Amino acid sequence: MASSIVDKSRRNDRLAAWLIKAGGLFVIVAVIGILMLIARVALPLFYAPSADRLPEVSAELQALLATDGSGTSQTRELGESGSLTITLLPGNRFAVQRRNVEKDLLGNEKTTEQSYKLSDTLPGTISTFWLGRKGQNLYAGTDNGWLVRWDLSGDGEGRLIETVEAFKDHRRITALATVLGDNSLAVGDARGEITTWMPIAKPGSGEDKQLALIHHLPGFAQPVSRLLASPRDKSLAAFDAGGTIKLVHMTSERLLLELQAGLPVTAAAFADRGRQLVVAGADGRSVAWKLDIPHPEISFSTLFGKVWYEGYNKPEYVWQSSAATDDFEPKISLMPLIFGTFKATLFAMLFAVPLALLGAIYTSQFMAPSLKGRIKPAVEIMAAVPSVVVGFLAGLWLAPLMDKHLLALFLATIMVPAMLMAAILVWRPLAEKTEIGRNLKGYEFLGLLPVVVLALWLSGQLAVPLEATFFGADLKQWLYSALGVRYDQRNSIIIAIALGFAVIPIIFTIAEDALSNVPRNLSAASLALGASRWQTAWRVVLPSALPGVFSAIMIGFGRAVGETMIVLMATGNTPIMSWSLFNGLRSLSANIAVEIPEAPLNGTLYRTLFLSAVLLFVLTFIINTAAELLRQRFRKKYGRY
Repeated sequence: MASSIVDKSRRNDRLAAWLIKAGGLFVIVAVIGILMLIARVALPLFYAPSADRLPEVSAELQALLATDGSGTSQTRELGESGSLTITLLPGNRFAVQRRNVEKDLLGNEKTTEQSYKLSDTLPGTISTFWLGRKGQNLYAGTDNGWLVRWDLSGDGEGRLIETVEAFKDHRRITALATVLGDNSLAVGDARGEITTWMPIAKPGSGEDKQLALIHHLPGFAQPVSRLLASPRDKSLAAFDAGGTIKLVHMTSERLLLELQAGLPVTAAAFADRGRQLVVAGADGRSVAWKLDIPHPEISFSTLFGKVWYEGYNKPEYVWQSSAATDDFEPKISLMPLIFGTFKATLFAMLFAVPLALLGAIYTSQFMAPSLKGRIKPAVEIMAAVPSVVVGFLAGLWLAPLMDKHLLALFLATIMVPAMLMAAILVWRPLAEKTEIGRNLKGYEFLGLLPVVVLALWLSGQLAVPLEATFFGADLKQWLYSALGVRYDQRNSIIIAIALGFAVIPIIFTIAEDALSNVPRNLSAASLALGASRWQTAWRVVLPSALPGVFSAIMIGFGRAVGETMIVLMATGNTPIMSWSLFNGLRSLSANIAVEIPEAPLNGTLYRTLFLSAVLLFVLTFIINTAAELLRQRFRKKYGRY
């Protein structure tokens, strides 16, 4: 060969090598760049809050100090319905004055006054009290550690609901305040501790809920002198007698900021929807800060741990990003989403892996080559079906169909394998001894298709009388009444079938290629030594192709983890943590698709969704890395095929 041709060929090879390296580096850099872009949006969730002291306190801010609710009398304006005033009297008594305003259809107002006293016997001397912002509850703390609550919501006189021994050591309760929403009560005591309490339903309490301790917040080394709730979120400003101020968040239990007023605080108020804090001392001096606390509700515990939310009877993993009221407590636990991702993937793989691998083994080792040339491309075409089409069919056709024939599905999972095994046992003696058996060699599965159809038909026929006999003609109602299991139409069974349908072509194709690429001399040697075709496929071919088969499974696993449209359309998108087959789920990817259109730009929800994307990215990276390490081990153990 001419040297010029050889040189040209070498130059082309070097150029191709450089292009491949450049392309590979570009892909790596692009992937890292995407990860950094996503992480850059999510990272501000964990930035530390800051506060800037204002050089001077405006008259507007100083006017807000007059709204401080401390003292022996507290008044709450109840909108157009009037007002309520509570005054602490000597002898552990309260005077209640209610002004009721009523309007008729013509707009005429009628004002009435109501006065009464609360003189209930209490377990200690009242040291502090708090009237809820909505005027429905009156709370009092005693000098020996008891909490007392009255219900003032009715038109009649107030009713004592409960007395709770808050602290066994009988420490003095020094400050009370309800956080935004008036559902939770913050309590400061003489030991400097800050706790929050919430009415919950307890056994034997009847219709009245009882106060329960739900959160411990960062406190002081000396007694808490006052508490101030933020009008923006579930944050609190706590003060001690030395002028130290701590801003804490109830849900995340975070210490957001610690400020020094330089003087004992006698009055305090939030301004600008909680973005500014102004305090004043006994000498009339005022100090104000501008607060920058972008995401106070975010912490490791709120993202990945159980949290005791308002309205719940115990700590839970909850995702609920929005509500109808401004005093809503964001519930942004990622655990239900991570759980839903793994649940959907696991059920899909349990459905897809056996079918795909057994199909690949049969196609590569037993099927006739002419039939294989038609079947394999047909299965590969399944991968070209858009996932939105699969999700559409699963949600709008398969789910209602399964809802009507649930028992038939369960019977089919038993009858189809049983009848296939029976047909195979009948077929084996005829396979080599009859002309029909020898002619159908490599086409056996065609003879089994009628068996599958017959098994499905029998399952449908038997389901109706069995359901009427054993389950009261309604299996779904029986599941709920007998087992307490709810059946959702779009459930994990639907997602397993739909997502499995999308994964099967990938696993089948890669696994079949790996099995077919095992050198024929290995299988020929096994057959020559007297092994059967199945023994050869199971003990010789499959171990030799195990690295490729394992790669097929892991690629299918990665495909299932990141799937969005099928999971979005085929499940109820319910972020719950339950292994039940009959419940829906919500995955990380589906949650991003559902929530991102409604997430305010750079808000907590917006950045949390980007954090979900980072977790999904890291999750797939870890899975693929572990899969590659295992594949290398299999390759060293079973050979290079």
